[in-house]
Amino acid sequence: MQLKYPGWGKLFFLDNLVLNQFGISKAETVENEKARFRFSISDGSNTLQVFGAEREVERRHEYSVLNSKSVLNGIGIVQQYSYIFSAKISGDTLNGGRNWELLMTNLYDRKASQDKNPIALIKQEDSGLATNGTDTIFIKPLSIRKTELSNGKNSKLPFKVLSGYELSTPGGVIGIVDLIDHNIWYYNELDNAEKLNISAISTALLARQVNDAKW
Repeated sequence: MQLKYPGWGKLFFLDNLVLNQFGISKAETVENEKARFRFSISDGSNTLQVFGAEREVERRHEYSVLNSKSVLNGIGIVQQYSYIFSAKISGDTLNGGRNWELLMTNLYDRKASQDKNPIALIKQEDSGLATNGTDTIFIKPLSIRKTELSNGKNSKLPFKVLSGYELSTPGGVIGIVDLIDHNIWYYNELDNAEKLNISAISTALLARQVNDAKW
């Protein structure tokens, strides 16, 4: 869903009074996208139910040249961005009656961060954790900066690209979510119950619709 309106408040009105003198208008666009999903995952012996919800909100200021079809029309500067993903993972007996809660966030506020760059690129690097109240799994993004060209030579990308997530505990890395090939890698010494829990968390990350890394 996309909402567009000329902005609120005295300051916004005064901005337009000044900008209109130079043939420029200022508008505010707010994009609000939501999604929900649910699925079950089983290892043949136990089954987990996963319920996920996403919300992404982006607010930006757009500038246009009055009475003109200039290519500059519609240039937007991001003011605020927030992405929140939560999921509940539950099972009958596998987790000893304790549900897992998964939370991932990605937040940006131009004013609070004092960002002076007019072209703000929102990073796809959300991070978070999953916990059952006793154990905690930390989730951080993995990115690539280099790629191999068709001639076999390596090339450096102009910016980092989200490629996956690392799952870890205070004891070290226990899993990797590969967004490129949609694979899940486990630490060798995990038992079946731990692997199923990690599979549920990782599949929830892969099943997202709003924050969906395209490969």
